[in-house]
Amino acid sequence: MSHASLSSLIWSVADLLRGDYKPSEYGKVILPFTVLRRLDCVLAPSKAAVLAEKAAKEAKGINPEPFLLRLTGVPFANTSRLDLKKLMGDQDHLATNLAAYVQGFSPAVRDVFERFRFAEQADRLHKSGLLYQVAEKFSAFNLSPDAVTNHDMGLAFEELIRKFAEISNETAGEHFTPRDVIRLMVNLLFIEDSDILTPGKPVVRTIYDPTAGTGGMLSVAGEHLREHNPAASLTMFGQELNDESYAICKADMLIKGQDVRNIVPGNTLSDDGHAARKFDYMLSNPPFGVEWKKVEKDVRREAEQMGHAGRFGPGLPRISDGSLLFLLHLMSKMRPAKDGGSRIGIVLNGSPLFTGGAGSGESEIRRYVLENDLLEAIIALPTDMFFNTGISTYVWVLSNRKLAARAGRVQLIDASSLWQKMRKTLGSKRREMGEDDIARVTSLFGDFVEARLATVTTADGKASTEMVRDGETPPGAPEGGTVKLVPFSRIFRTEDFGYRSITVERPSRDHKGRIVLGQKGKQKGKPQPDAALRDTENVPLTEDVQAYFAREVKPHAPDAWIDDEKTKTGYEIPFNRHFYVFEPPRPLAVIDAELKQVTDRILTMIGGLAA
Repeated sequence: MSHASLSSLIWSVADLLRGDYKPSEYGKVILPFTVLRRLDCVLAPSKAAVLAEKAAKEAKGINPEPFLLRLTGVPFANTSRLDLKKLMGDQDHLATNLAAYVQGFSPAVRDVFERFRFAEQADRLHKSGLLYQVAEKFSAFNLSPDAVTNHDMGLAFEELIRKFAEISNETAGEHFTPRDVIRLMVNLLFIEDSDILTPGKPVVRTIYDPTAGTGGMLSVAGEHLREHNPAASLTMFGQELNDESYAICKADMLIKGQDVRNIVPGNTLSDDGHAARKFDYMLSNPPFGVEWKKVEKDVRREAEQMGHAGRFGPGLPRISDGSLLFLLHLMSKMRPAKDGGSRIGIVLNGSPLFTGGAGSGESEIRRYVLENDLLEAIIALPTDMFFNTGISTYVWVLSNRKLAARAGRVQLIDASSLWQKMRKTLGSKRREMGEDDIARVTSLFGDFVEARLATVTTADGKASTEMVRDGETPPGAPEGGTVKLVPFSRIFRTEDFGYRSITVERPSRDHKGRIVLGQKGKQKGKPQPDAALRDTENVPLTEDVQAYFAREVKPHAPDAWIDDEKTKTGYEIPFNRHFYVFEPPRPLAVIDAELKQVTDRILTMIGGLAA
């Protein structure tokens, strides 16, 4: 059964809730019961052995917990004699028995149901006379690992959350990231680590997601690694603010055998759940354009008291968008290069590329990233890729262990045209990247080469694309067709994104047009600037300021000068500008000919009507 079919089957429970529950409340019942049934099915094969082992060890006065976990094969167990199917045999005492069954789980699992507020929902269902019907429905679902893989179960969870968020007018994208985006990010993260991808090599690495959601990024990273090297081990760490997402993430990690103590609740920015820890790999899809006013006090205190010894030393972005705070947080978690270094993949919208002038918090953060040579690449994704927004998004790849060829360089890849239309729209997500698209971007990044994208259009209008790497010959135009070449991958020096913002002053003049001079102090005898004529110019770091001033300003304002005390260094990454291709307008004669054809056609039609 596909994950979509499975989620639809599970969501059918909503028919029982209609009337007693608002549509926006369906997920409060369906999500925890889905987790309960999944855990119930996972433990079913070892249930009898667990109960026997528990009795034997307790009879000897030995703590049975470690022995039970060995039997279940996962880091949790249930010591109740009940399971979901047995509960159906005593309808009169279902509420009491269900509570006792949940209490029979290991503490980590009980925490999951506490986060779901499961006891409250079970009590409400009981009072509504629905508890037996809902429990019976779920007890009939086969959610065992043999029937539903962890991968498909994760996708089903995400689809359920999307439906829940959609019907509640919530933001599904705050809870999880599309799998095609995650696959691309994971590919980029691992591609240069030959040790971890070598089959049979027993390597241990750590991976961290500070905005873990339901754990999708961590799960896909683990799956990718197992496909390439089953002997490698990936220890997962995460933090999540939303209780329901945290509960699902924790349940998913439990089933996969991860140490759930590494998945912590809370706000990453105000209460770092993994303080002082460093990681090999990091992934994140922080919320886009969300203000950080709630945590402003804590963030500013850390920035002021700890400076660069803390997480936010390089600068603070404007209060309306906290996404760059998550970037700073991740950079603070990088292992020192001498200890192996780290690599980061983070999804951001377009704002962090250019928002804020020289000296602003955003510019200072970009300056820190680029001057410390941490940025490896930025990849532009297609629009309409996420469930909650259709805006342009970008994957930033950062590392403090750059290969020699990448030192002092940044690669920009425009993958905005690599998409295929989805058969079914999911929220705002109408497009997806296919495996070939992901492979194409991964290959370009791994080979660190410049390339162009050639769009070949035949005479009958059929179009196809072909990647042309630097040095390769582009395809020729077919008879009657065209070939359009656009930049696809470009490589820049880090300083190419820097500039000096200079303040250009012009003198104030009196009513007779004479220059006003200062009368005292340091300004005595010097021309006084006219604030109304003040202007700023951005001079690329790669260019001499005085040469630029002499060429661009002096010919137009001979009396101007630079106020050196106001000069600031800034950084911005104008991504679209670097991939813009000017297309000259069609010749006027062609446009006139087309207009004449249209006019003649209209006149013919009018003539036909008159006849």
